[in-house]
Amino acid sequence: MTELFRKYLKKYKEFILYVVFGVLTTLVNMAVYFALLGVFGETYYLWFNAAAWLISVLFAFVTNKLWVFESKRTDLATWLKEGIPFFGARAFSLLMDMGFMFVTVSLFALPNGWMKLASNIVVVLVNYIFSKLIIFRKA
Repeated sequence: MTELFRKYLKKYKEFILYVVFGVLTTLVNMAVYFALLGVFGETYYLWFNAAAWLISVLFAFVTNKLWVFESKRTDLATWLKEGIPFFGARAFSLLMDMGFMFVTVSLFALPNGWMKLASNIVVVLVNYIFSKLIIFRKA
């Protein structure tokens, strides 16, 4: 059984690490979001959502680059080659996140916390696809 576990762990290492760091990125995102809500109230929740996005994307870029997709080159050209599309893809997912939050919270008055969690789940999946297929693809 241990050998089978190791085989699957090796085969799915990248995806497992992506999920682990995706959960951590989501926690960073939600912690920043709810900390700002706690300090300033809900009036500017979309601004707080954008701030949480920026901080969590910085965290995600570093963890994805170094540990998930193991992109070892650290020269400026590589950081830009990977960073620009990474932030571009995340900007797309930010628009998805902002739209989802606006529709569900502002228009339908659904619970803020649950909608933030639901949005983050979709965003993590979309971001994995962009990262795997476009940004950190193996040459």
